[in-house]
Amino acid sequence: MIDLDLRSCELCPRLCRVNREEKPGACGCSARLLAARAALHFGEEPCISGTEGSGTVFFAGCNLHCVFCQNHKISRERYGKELTPARLADIFRELEAKGANNINLVTPTPWVTEILKALELYRPKVPVLYNTSGYERVEVLRALEGLVDVWLPDYKYADTELAARFSGARDYPEVAKAAIREMYRQSGNLKLNAEGKAVSGLMIRHLVLPLHLKNSFAVLDEIAEEYGTEQYVSLMFQYTPFRETRFPELNRSLTARERARAEDYFLRLGFQNGYIQEADSRGSRFLPDLNLEGV
Repeated sequence: MIDLDLRSCELCPRLCRVNREEKPGACGCSARLLAARAALHFGEEPCISGTEGSGTVFFAGCNLHCVFCQNHKISRERYGKELTPARLADIFRELEAKGANNINLVTPTPWVTEILKALELYRPKVPVLYNTSGYERVEVLRALEGLVDVWLPDYKYADTELAARFSGARDYPEVAKAAIREMYRQSGNLKLNAEGKAVSGLMIRHLVLPLHLKNSFAVLDEIAEEYGTEQYVSLMFQYTPFRETRFPELNRSLTARERARAEDYFLRLGFQNGYIQEADSRGSRFLPDLNLEGV
């Protein structure tokens, strides 16, 4: 049984073993739960947002240090309001009362211990989503078995060098593959109800990066090989350079040709389920206003 004690934190693959009651861990987080927004969100895939909206809780901090992060304000600056597990449980109730399709936990990894406490206090009547970078420990995911209904991981890199350069995590491909395999073991492929809303299972997201189509092709190849072309996949084109990085290729959006090549490869592999993000998806339209609403 894994130890989820924040006094020697082992929640993520970085295994920093920091006493987060005394100082921040590798994720930048202390032991005090922080969230920047809890509200209905309409920027997810149709089966997640629907017409009512996804009851999304944006947590502060992140254990994967992507140089191109589009939620930098919360992931790196740790902007947010301090919450207790009891308050988080109340937030779940409030989002349900607003008609949320689900409870969508965004970047939950640093806060699994507190989330488990909140779910002990209140188990939502709508599906619980675990919305993650994919950089997860299998042992921690097993502690969540039976509590998470829908797994929504990124699969960012098949290329270890890219993972090291852009996210400081050379082991990301190996770790993410094992994590996604565990999510699939627990819940299988994504299942929708009669209204087309996600109720259980796994949907894998992949964000296409400028100049790195080979990485995207390799990710799609691995998904098809491991799970078959019936697996739900969300191919995302929303990459936007909100701040300049030291990597020139990341300081621009995708070109029309890059989008077309990625879409063509996805279709040629024969994926039958999932989503291809529209071409005009770049910019801030899919990003939330991180203004402490609902927390």
